[in-house]
Amino acid sequence: MNTSALITMVMAQGIVICLTGFFFYKVLTTPPAKDPDSLSENNEESLRKND
Repeated sequence: MNTSALITMVMAQGIVICLTGFFFYKVLTTPPAKDPDSLSENNEESLRKND
C-alpha cells in the first residue's frame, strides 16, 4: 500500500469516528421533549380537569 492510500484511509476512518462521536454526544446531551408520552396524559378528560 502506498503512502497516499494509507493517508486517505486513515483520514476517512478519522472523519467517520469523529462524526459518530459527535452524534453520540448530541443524542446523550439533548434534553427530552416536553410532549406528553402517553395517551392518558393527552386525552380530553385530563385536559378539562387541568382548566
